[in-house]
This record gives sequence, structure tokens and C-alpha cells, in this order.
Amino acid sequence: MGKPKLRTRSDGEAPVPVHSRRPSPEHLEVPEFDRLIHERIRLGIVSALAVNDSLSFNDLKRVLKTTDGNLSVHARKLEEAGYVRCSKFFDGRIPRTEYRLLPGGRRAFEQYLNQMADFIATTRDER
Repeated sequence: MGKPKLRTRSDGEAPVPVHSRRPSPEHLEVPEFDRLIHERIRLGIVSALAVNDSLSFNDLKRVLKTTDGNLSVHARKLEEAGYVRCSKFFDGRIPRTEYRLLPGGRRAFEQYLNQMADFIATTRDER
């Protein structure tokens, strides 16, 4: 079977086997994720708006497979935080609601994604 591969350590201590690279649960530090974005529906709203200039209420409802009430509550929380802008207007005689991601929302989303990527990399010990 052969010898296990060893990883050298920068602190001068003895090398450790590769299979023991993952941090133990007590050494794993979970970042403080933005609770506003971390919730599933709000994460979906921000994610969808990050790759689209704008989306209508019905587009978001369809993409997220949620109800009118659920989408309204979560979109309002993002709007109150300054992450998204909600515009209401009429297209002819039909009322429309459109959402856009604001710069503060984009920054918060990018920070969230970076924290999540770092956390995943730590748990997989890919760094």
C-alpha cells in the first residue's frame, strides 16, 4: 500500500498525513454571514438580480417558485436595507413592479459570496 503522503508544515513541526488536513469541528470558524442575504428566498432574489439589470415581480416569483406574499415580505426586507429598489408603474393599464439590485446590495452579495467561498474552501482544505 505504501507510505501515506505527508504535508509539510510552515511552523517547523512534524509533517502531517494528507488525510488529516480537514480542520476538526472545534477549530472550524463559521463566518458571520449577512443574515439578511443568507435566507433562501432573499438569497434567490439577490442572486437573480445580480445577473439581470432588473426583474419583474412575476419573473422573481416564477424563478423562485414562491407565493406573492412570501416574495413581497422578503423583497421589502431587502428594499428597507437598501439592497434593492422596487419601482411600481403602469404599462398601459396594467400595474407592474420591477426590482433592481442597488450598489450596496451588490457589495453585500459579493462579500457574502466571498465569505461562503472561503468557508467552503476551509472545510475542504483547498487552500
